[in-house]
Amino acid sequence: KLKNKNGSIKTIDIYVSDANDLEIRNVIVEYPNSSIIEKWVEIKNISANEIKITRVDSINGLLPSGEYKLRYFNSQAGGEFCPVDIPLQGTKVLEVTSGRSSNGMNPWFCIEGMDGSILSCAIAWSGNWIVRFEPQTDGRYKISGGLSNWDFFKILKPGETMEGIHMIYTFLPEGDFDRSCIEFGRWGRKFLYPKNPISEGMIVTWNHWWPYEDVEINEDVFKENIDMCHSIGADISILDAGWFGEPDKNCNSNKAGWSENVDWYLKRGDWHKVNIIRFPSGIRALSDYAHSKGLKFGIWCEIEAVGKKADIAMMHPEYIAQRDGKPLGYMCMGNPGTVKWAFSVVEKLINDYGADWIKFDFNLNPGAGCNRTDHGHGEGDGLYEHYRGYYRLLSMIREKYPNVFIENCSSGGLRVDLGIMKYVHASFLSDPDNTVHHLQTFWGQSVMLHPSVCYHFTWSQNRVFYESNIDKDPIKDDMKQSKLDYIVRADMLDMLGYSYRLPELPKWCAERISYHSKLYKEVIGRFIKEADMYHLTGQALDSGRGDKWNSFLYVMENKEEAVMFVFRLPCGENERKIVLKGLIDDAVYKVRFEDRGICYKISGEDLMKNGILFTDMEEESSEIIYINKVN
Repeated sequence: KLKNKNGSIKTIDIYVSDANDLEIRNVIVEYPNSSIIEKWVEIKNISANEIKITRVDSINGLLPSGEYKLRYFNSQAGGEFCPVDIPLQGTKVLEVTSGRSSNGMNPWFCIEGMDGSILSCAIAWSGNWIVRFEPQTDGRYKISGGLSNWDFFKILKPGETMEGIHMIYTFLPEGDFDRSCIEFGRWGRKFLYPKNPISEGMIVTWNHWWPYEDVEINEDVFKENIDMCHSIGADISILDAGWFGEPDKNCNSNKAGWSENVDWYLKRGDWHKVNIIRFPSGIRALSDYAHSKGLKFGIWCEIEAVGKKADIAMMHPEYIAQRDGKPLGYMCMGNPGTVKWAFSVVEKLINDYGADWIKFDFNLNPGAGCNRTDHGHGEGDGLYEHYRGYYRLLSMIREKYPNVFIENCSSGGLRVDLGIMKYVHASFLSDPDNTVHHLQTFWGQSVMLHPSVCYHFTWSQNRVFYESNIDKDPIKDDMKQSKLDYIVRADMLDMLGYSYRLPELPKWCAERISYHSKLYKEVIGRFIKEADMYHLTGQALDSGRGDKWNSFLYVMENKEEAVMFVFRLPCGENERKIVLKGLIDDAVYKVRFEDRGICYKISGEDLMKNGILFTDMEEESSEIIYINKVN
């Protein structure tokens, strides 16, 4: 047993194979004042010969005989966190083989026993993973899993060690589902998530992407929006894709337009090039302009990717991931040279361009990964070594530039896991952001992530119509204030961000958005950063099958302060009684409604038994309720 600096206790059990050729270390870490357990295995070749490893399970245990319910989420681009709740019967396998941890399924599951027990587990790995549930002849269930063994093998040389992926779990003999979510949230805030002045601040962001994309963005447009950021309460202006690539005159005669020479997807990797027709003064001038206005500056970069038209593929063919000789569209970070190159790119973004915030994206499926054998890994472990290299890159950035905020994104939310959350400050939830979809993804993501590290936009304006976002421009001059509040408040549940054409916003909309940004910074943000969060309703689903009311309660750890959000969705029933959780039974609380102005006193017991009845809310409306213990 070893005691770590953070107070956790690491227990290592050492096993040696019968053939005396492998040493297996079973590692378990227990954390103070937490039910969270972290577990993995380490395998060392102690023989004089190479050994081929084909399966590495970090967990392997038995559930007692009984009836169980299995909960997990299916996931795809624009369809993250689609819930599955089924009886655990027969053999069941959860597995991702896309090469991105949450493209196919989200890296989390929960087993609920009929006795009230809960086992909740998250896979802390950004690549392929597997969990197997296998019935035994005596009625028990075997659970095993870790690194997916699909198309994987690793040749261990004499004396070499490999580390299995980490599994994070909590077992509660009794308690409700939210208790396990809160355990993950508290553990993440205290022991996992990195912190810096930006992540700890009550910040609001603006990102250029959805209203302009890489077609209509240019230096003048970005600066015009910078000028308007303060009008909506934004603190950070983020330049998304579209800043790099060739200065194509045929495309960019009006500093806008599209061609394959400037297309963000085709030119990914050419970070050394700036489109000087769109941005004639360069990127540093934009950063300096933002800083002169009291804003921080962020920039988008898909550091792993290689577009089909990118010059970098010819400049550094030794970095390109391949499978059976065919390029996979990304830079293999199993190659130490690739990591060194990527770090030099990031240093340019920070030192030359003045970036305070970097949005790292990844918009492809590497599958089983690279099987080249000439750049730092073996034929069967390319994806495994790629992610170990990517984690090293993120660690290097944080070590040298601790004040730079790192955002994790992957086609929205297709690579969100507790492995990558050790190195980044927030994860983006999903590309679509219409309010119902946002509530769906937030509800799902918050089962293993604290709201303070979840990041999304309010329902954005889009340059073109996307069916997944329902309305090209949800912000209209003649819209009801209650609907605008509903849109903005849904994103106040986590890190607050906007993607609007700021100079074109109706004046009253900009003022109302600014009001909510101020409310977020001065009142709500503290709860988002520090409080335990309870799901008071079922999950909203943009398929229309989910709960038509959504409510979330943020309760400070001392249980003396709380804030509650309530949303009536389209087609929601006329009234809903919502029962609260996490308060003190015999305490008296003052309850105050933001919109209705109602204020009264009531016991915690009454709130948790009888709840609050909502009867006068329109569809697509919301309410914020402040709850404070009376001394």
